[in-house]
Amino acid sequence: MSEPRSSESGFPIKGVYTQADLPEDLPDRLGGPGEFPYTRGVYSTMYTSRPWTMRQYAGFGTATESNARYHQLLRAGTMGLSVAFDLPTQMGYDSDDPIAHGEVGKVGVAIDSIEDMRLLFDGIPLDKVSTSMTINAPGSVLLLLYQLVAEEAGVPGAALNGTIQNDILKEYIARGTYIFPPKPSLRLVADTFAYCRAEVPKWNTISISGYHMAEAGATPAQEIAFTLANGVEYVRAALAAGLAVDDFAPRLSFFFVARTTLLEEVAKFRAARRIWARLMRDEFGAKNPKSMMLRFHTQTAGVQLTAQQPEVNLVRVAIQGLGAVLGGTQSLHTNSFDEAIALPTEKAARLALRTQQVLAYETDLTATVDPFAGSYVVEAMTAEIEAAVVELMERVADHGSVVDAIEAGFQKREIEQSAYQMAQEIDSGERVVVGLNRFTVDADEPYEPLRVDPTIEAAQAERLAKLRVERDNAAVERALGELRAAAEGTANVLHPMKEALRSRATVGEVCGTLRQVWGTYRPSDRF
Repeated sequence: MSEPRSSESGFPIKGVYTQADLPEDLPDRLGGPGEFPYTRGVYSTMYTSRPWTMRQYAGFGTATESNARYHQLLRAGTMGLSVAFDLPTQMGYDSDDPIAHGEVGKVGVAIDSIEDMRLLFDGIPLDKVSTSMTINAPGSVLLLLYQLVAEEAGVPGAALNGTIQNDILKEYIARGTYIFPPKPSLRLVADTFAYCRAEVPKWNTISISGYHMAEAGATPAQEIAFTLANGVEYVRAALAAGLAVDDFAPRLSFFFVARTTLLEEVAKFRAARRIWARLMRDEFGAKNPKSMMLRFHTQTAGVQLTAQQPEVNLVRVAIQGLGAVLGGTQSLHTNSFDEAIALPTEKAARLALRTQQVLAYETDLTATVDPFAGSYVVEAMTAEIEAAVVELMERVADHGSVVDAIEAGFQKREIEQSAYQMAQEIDSGERVVVGLNRFTVDADEPYEPLRVDPTIEAAQAERLAKLRVERDNAAVERALGELRAAAEGTANVLHPMKEALRSRATVGEVCGTLRQVWGTYRPSDRF
């Protein structure tokens, strides 16, 4: 008999599962749909009453170009927008800053001021769409710009629905688009929680993300463990800032990957809900059921897409999307088949959305809740992942806190070891990647990728120059001074930040003001 295959998380997968593999306390671990510990889903009806929110992540070049793509997606039937920002915006630099040279509009849309945000959402009913923004260090800045544009259109903050990623801890672990040191960064997160509770109450103030750790090589167990550990750190930061757990926890959300290993991914999502529910109830004393519900967005695994035979990615994405749905996601982005080559073309983005629509409307996935409940293999895998996640979270806690573990390089080192092992398995052929190391062809068919206009950087610089001439620069300086004073003290920085942005201060100027007070993080810095 051949050796048992190992899961992505490292436990052996049996050739046959039986009732003996089920946990003895399975009824307590399951509960009902919409009931503690939410293993079977956070809502009692799940997709039987309405499907998940179908988001498509888009953003490239100028705000005008991205706006056109959003209108195309809305016409195609997408239910929510998901904004990609370019690297200068993610790092809090204006497009005309020397450090931004060569990166403007490349991996997302360039947003320098309220004028760009107006163009980005021109003609889009912000009281009717849900918008997710993948932005972290300057997440509060982009949220305030969105709120200001909505107010100009007569849409109050109370009517806005959406999410900012705002997850800075994972940036120190896996991605690197941080600005400030961890302590002021956590303060900014807590200030955003408090601001949104009063001003934008339906907004999800953070999307605690395992996706980028998974893309860096984390196993499913590592993805969940390090993400939930970060979630615990955010809860503690908010409590330390004087917020009550049930005042902010219902607006916490999460962001995970969906891989092609469908059964393990389904089990992963179910285990994550169960662990989070118990943490919030037992460790933090949450009373509101919504505080215990792990609600999450899923994106299919970009790292598993190949530039070789790219059409095969359509199959991969369909399987990944199926896993996310069977796992109970609240919203889903399906990657375009050409993303391993370049920014998605319009046709590829539409096909990605159609993948979700087929899952929702042509299959019977929406007919019943949690169809894998009681499955010998899935329940056994759920218990295996749960145990592995809890053990990893305890290892993080042994360092003192998440930030202490980050400083020690623990999470980064664990992920790098997993990524190295995976690369070795692909290189040796032990891990099959169709079209890459098996079932290859001599030459792929020609493909014409979407190309970003190289003149965007100059055009953005011209817009910024015009903005600085036309605005009331004295008013901008006063507003930035008030922001600086708040950052030096203990007041919530989002209120003066909003006024600075209203006066047409730029993203770079706002982030630069905070840099002057809080400093810039370097990996060698001590916390």
